[in-house]
Amino acid sequence: MTGALHLGFVNGYSPRWAGRLGAEVESALSMRVTPIELDLDIDAYYASDRGQFNSTMMLAGVLRRLPDPATRIVGITHVDLFIPVLTFVFGQAQLGGVAALVSTYRLRREFYGLPADEPNLVDRTVKEVVHEVGHTLGLVHCPDYSCVMHAATYVEDVDLKSRRFCRECQGLLSEPAPVGRANPY
Repeated sequence: MTGALHLGFVNGYSPRWAGRLGAEVESALSMRVTPIELDLDIDAYYASDRGQFNSTMMLAGVLRRLPDPATRIVGITHVDLFIPVLTFVFGQAQLGGVAALVSTYRLRREFYGLPADEPNLVDRTVKEVVHEVGHTLGLVHCPDYSCVMHAATYVEDVDLKSRRFCRECQGLLSEPAPVGRANPY
């Protein structure tokens, strides 16, 4: 793939593995990855009745911080995200657009009462970033469980898939992408 991707760490979220994430995403996508800091007023996206942050609103905030219209951006946050029709989402992207958002909140093993596992968290986060970038490239969910574009309803779904696009999705990447439609997850 060609192009550049900004990994935008939201409001000072700076995990010690951020550099590793950038390198592994760069390798998985064959795109130049640049980390940046994103300052967002996330309090505006908080839904107190749910105790979560509205992913669609936060994604719009990420899009407004795109440093260069010739690039893509993925916001990386540690807060719990939702869209109104789902209990939670690991991430969200513009289908055929330039912006995406990924949360590590439910990717952490600690969320499920298990011991922390940094390599596992990095692997899960890489998969979700690649998945959301796939949406920005025009790909929809894939029925192949091993494809990175397979929908992840549970964290176990994330663990089952690879970091790679299946042959069919890889072939679709050579087709023109639709522009500007939102994809909920």
